[in-house]
Amino acid sequence: MSDRKIKITELIMELAATFIQHEANSDPLITVTSVDVSPDMRRAIIFVTTIPDGRESDALIFLKRNATNMRNYFKQKARLKYIPHLEFMVDAGERHRQHMDELVREIEAGKKK
Repeated sequence: MSDRKIKITELIMELAATFIQHEANSDPLITVTSVDVSPDMRRAIIFVTTIPDGRESDALIFLKRNATNMRNYFKQKARLKYIPHLEFMVDAGERHRQHMDELVREIEAGKKK
């Protein structure tokens, strides 16, 4: 990955997280886990998780409704030639990792008994 693409990816991740922190209420708490920017840098997929679990659909509804506002926020805060089209997805990999961590804790708790 080029240095420019890495910088843009990190910038979008930081700006998205800041926008969500200021605009979303804390129920559910939405966390940006990663960003995938297309090679031409005109599209970005923002991956998120929620706390509590099971509120992903609420988070996606909020994010899709506010995608235009988020792009406008990017225009104000970032010096980018193109503000990418934003898409949002639940980070299934992160959810899977959290589930595996829970299983390991349960197994360890069972051994201590």
